[in-house]
Amino acid sequence: MRIAVTGSIATDQLMTFPGRFGDQLIAEQLDRVSLSFLVDDLQIRRGGCAANIAFGMGCLGLSPILVGAVGADFADYRSWLERHGVDCASVHVSELRHTARFLCTTDEEHNQIASFYTGAMAEAREIELGPIVSRLGGIDLVLVSPNDPDAMLRHTDESRQRGIPFAADPSQQLARMSGESIRQLVDGAAYLFSNDYEKGLIEQKTGWSDEEVLGRVGVRITTLGPKGARVDRAGEPSVHISPAPELGKADPTGVGDAFRAGFLSALAWGLSLERCGQVGNLTATHVLERVGCQEYELSRSVFLDRFAAAYGKQGAEEVAEHISCHYA
Repeated sequence: MRIAVTGSIATDQLMTFPGRFGDQLIAEQLDRVSLSFLVDDLQIRRGGCAANIAFGMGCLGLSPILVGAVGADFADYRSWLERHGVDCASVHVSELRHTARFLCTTDEEHNQIASFYTGAMAEAREIELGPIVSRLGGIDLVLVSPNDPDAMLRHTDESRQRGIPFAADPSQQLARMSGESIRQLVDGAAYLFSNDYEKGLIEQKTGWSDEEVLGRVGVRITTLGPKGARVDRAGEPSVHISPAPELGKADPTGVGDAFRAGFLSALAWGLSLERCGQVGNLTATHVLERVGCQEYELSRSVFLDRFAAAYGKQGAEEVAEHISCHYA
């Protein structure tokens, strides 16, 4: 199954604040907040939603096609991704801008305040899927993850025009996009990804009820943080997928991207939606245990042992028929 992962490619600057953001906010003055947080740590890591998702899929043994825009400073990052099984031949390199930057501060309760500098990502709207389809001889699924909003709309429209199934993942761009644009992104999606807060935001901004959204997409996948995930289809009972136990909590940045990587990998293997969610949860847990979105390693034997402990031996045997982790 050939999956094109469109979206942001960025460098992450991750900081930690040894306190609670909520303690610094004055309820009567939320209309004029002016705060500066003295942080204890700074980690500079590889990131970007599309790159994180493609990296995770590559680590699980797939060869995802990364589609996005970067600056001339991408050379080392490209080498890293290609060594982990990611096809970077369709990444657009800007002649004018640097690769995007994500700056994020996390407090002791894993709440986050972040900013995102677009940089070269603004040129993602210039990327056409047609040449990529021709190069590969076809694409089975296009994931439209957070990116330049115009690029997201273009990739969605082109997928419809070419008859390519697409997965909508507007998440981080929901706050910026209008209800009309979100409706354009969601309508007709084979899969719709969001977390539980974003689920409500989609419904609020589109004016669609949960039932109306389900009537417009094939499968709706909602991540629930420490409560796991839920998979919904119109006319069918919800499927709740329990979380995979973590060995510790380091940083939540990139957890959602890793879930998508695991879910899409299991989807490509032809597994059930429940198994897809389970693989997604366990992949996400690996990211939670490290600082940085691409700092984890997936050992096949360890992954299967943890999967069996979380979801049973039969499930692990089903995954074992397909999984081929980058790391031994």
